[in-house]
Amino acid sequence: MIRKSLAAVALAAIVPVASAKTVSMCVFDVIGANGDFYNMVKDYALEMKAHGVDFDLKPYTDEGVAVGDFNAGQCDAVAATDIRTRPFNRFTGSISAVGALPTYDDLKTLLATLAQPKAAPLMKENGYEVLGIVPVGAGYLFVNDRSIDTAGELAGKRMATLDYQKDAIHMVNFVKATVVPSDITNFAGKFNNGSVDTAYAPAFAYEALELYKGLGKDGGIVDYPLAQLTIQVIARDDVLPDASAQKAREVAWGMFPQAMDLISGQETAIPDDKWVKIPEKDIQGYQEMFRQNRLEMRDGLNGAPNVYHPKMLGLLSKIRCASNPASSGCTAGNRE
Repeated sequence: MIRKSLAAVALAAIVPVASAKTVSMCVFDVIGANGDFYNMVKDYALEMKAHGVDFDLKPYTDEGVAVGDFNAGQCDAVAATDIRTRPFNRFTGSISAVGALPTYDDLKTLLATLAQPKAAPLMKENGYEVLGIVPVGAGYLFVNDRSIDTAGELAGKRMATLDYQKDAIHMVNFVKATVVPSDITNFAGKFNNGSVDTAYAPAFAYEALELYKGLGKDGGIVDYPLAQLTIQVIARDDVLPDASAQKAREVAWGMFPQAMDLISGQETAIPDDKWVKIPEKDIQGYQEMFRQNRLEMRDGLNGAPNVYHPKMLGLLSKIRCASNPASSGCTAGNRE
C-alpha cells in the first residue's frame, strides 16, 4: 500500500511537467542575458512552470529585432518596453503616458488594479493578450547642461528621440526642441558623444549605458518622472487559456516588490549632485503642460498623434486624484 501511494505521488509530480505548455518568448534587455530585466523575466518564467507554462526564453539586445521576430512568428510571446508593445495593446501601452503617474505609489495602485480578473477583458486587443506588466523605472531627462531645467530652456536643444515613440516626438516638438531620431541601440551613444544635448531614460541607464559620460561635469538628471516605463509580456491570445493568462498576470504583479527594489537601488546609486531639483511652482506648470498634451494625444488634436487610450487616461486620472486631490488637473472642467 505504501509503495503504491509513493508511486501515485511520483506520478502526480511528473504529470504537470509532462503536460506543461511550452511557450517561446523573445526577451529584450539592452544588456542581454546578463541584464537585470532579463533575469527578472527568468524568475517570472520559473514561477510560471509551477502553473503549467514553460516559457522558453531567447534574449535580444535590440528591441526592434525582438518585436520583429515576434511579429514574424518566431516566438509565441515577447517581453519588451511598453513603448514598443503599444501597437499590440493601446490600453496598457498608455501606462507610460507623459506625466500621467508622478509617483511609484500611484504605479503600484495601477498595476494592482490591472492584475485583477475584472481587468482581463482589457488585456486583449486585436488578437493579442498582455500576460504581465513589470516596472523598469521612471523615465528622466538626462541633460549635458544643468541649466536646461525648464521647458523653455529646451527650445532649440537636440533631443535623442526614439523614432517610433510618437508621443515623445510630439512633446519634443511642443517645447520647440529638435528631434534627433534614435533607437534603443544608439541613443546613449549619441548622448555620450555630444551629438545630442538631452536623452530620456530610466535610472539604470546611468551605469548600464554609461550615460554619466554624456553628463560630464556640467550635466545632470532632472529630478521629475516624465513617465513610468514598464516591460510588458505580450502573446497571441490563443497561446494560453484564459485561466493561465490570468495567473501569468498575477505572477507578474507579485514581482512588483522585486522590481522596485532593483529600481530603488539604481536610483540611489546615482550621486546626489547629479540630480537637478525643480522648484514646486515649476512642477505644477509641467503637470498642466503634460495634461494638455495627453488630452491632445488622446483625441488627436492640434496635429498630435492619437496614441493614448481614453479609458487608461481616465484610470490614471482617478489614481492621481485619489493620492493628490489638490492637483489642478483634478478640478479642471476637461478632466481626463
